[in-house]
Amino acid sequence: MKVNKELVGTVVSNRMDKTVVVAVERLVRHPKYNKIYRRRVKFKVHDEKNECKLGDKVRIIETRPISKDKRSIVKEIITRAER
Repeated sequence: MKVNKELVGTVVSNRMDKTVVVAVERLVRHPKYNKIYRRRVKFKVHDEKNECKLGDKVRIIETRPISKDKRSIVKEIITRAER
C-alpha cells in the first residue's frame, strides 16, 4: 500500500472554484555557508466544498491528478484565520 505525502501550509488564494493555492514553507540549510533560510512552494489544491478561506492553516494530502495542475486535496483545516 502506498503512503501518500502529507504537508501543512497556509491558504494564499481562494479565488478559483473548488481550488485553493497553499504555500508550504520549509527551512533549508545552505550547503557552504550553513545559513538557515526559508523556501516556499505553492500548490494548487482541490477544495471540494469551498470551505477554505484566506489565511487558513490546512493539511493537504497527495493524490491522483485531478487536473493539469492539481495533485493534492485538502484533508483538514487545522486553524481558521482571524477575520
